[in-house]
Amino acid sequence: MAWLKGIISIVLLIGNTLFWGIPLVVLSLLKLILPFRSLQGQLLACLNRIASLWITTNNVWIRHWLKPDWEISLPDTLSRERHWLVIANHRSWTDVFVMLYALHKHLPMPRFFIKRELIWVPILGLAWWALEFPMMRRYSADQLKRRPHLARHDLKATRKLLTHIDRTPVTIYNFAEGTRFTRAKHQQQQSPYQHLLKPRAGGCAQVMTMMGHELSGIIDVTLDYRHGRTRFRDLLCGKSAGITLKARRLDIPVWMPGGDYLNDTYYRERFQAWINALWQEKDQQLSCTTAS
Repeated sequence: MAWLKGIISIVLLIGNTLFWGIPLVVLSLLKLILPFRSLQGQLLACLNRIASLWITTNNVWIRHWLKPDWEISLPDTLSRERHWLVIANHRSWTDVFVMLYALHKHLPMPRFFIKRELIWVPILGLAWWALEFPMMRRYSADQLKRRPHLARHDLKATRKLLTHIDRTPVTIYNFAEGTRFTRAKHQQQQSPYQHLLKPRAGGCAQVMTMMGHELSGIIDVTLDYRHGRTRFRDLLCGKSAGITLKARRLDIPVWMPGGDYLNDTYYRERFQAWINALWQEKDQQLSCTTAS
């Protein structure tokens, strides 16, 4: 009867989204038409509260209805009163729900780097804009090589988020691979990693450039689906068993905050080497899990 469980899960998710979506849309429209800085801060606080309640309610029905068999390992030094950068690998939409389920009680409100096209998703697109999620355009290496100025579009999106960072603690989530893992993408990239796509350093570097000194640390998250299922529909049907989330806190290297990723070649190469080494560790961890 997994299909019946999936249908009920869809009803619960849609119902929860619509319930909290109505006040969220109203406040989002107010934020759009009332551009007063003092009022914007109050509206953003209310929007954060509504989004937090949406996540909390989702976690309740996931815990009691789906009863997931997930292995979650978190560090002890997390705080909802500080700023954090979370870096994770990416397999499917399931990732978002697993991460919010595991981390929501331990970290402040999330901000995800999301594709700009997702702004057209009903209700959620407006919510992501109002909550000041950085909307990123995705460019290929060839496009950036021919037109380097395109990279500045993403820089502006990140800067818009970080100029308001003093209003409330946030957690910035970045799926550094930039897209969901598939075997076809893995082969097309000729990825040097067995279980991962190549990471992109630009988003993390922009955060470090603008608010590296404000961050309390980097949370490195490895999502392991070796013994589980990645598809979102499997999550809704209660068939995603075997997912493992392991998070660890990393100190920020002293050289990292305040660098110029776009114009400083040495800094860019150093940052890319750092994230490549991090991805190598992830890949080894996933290989060990597979072997066991």
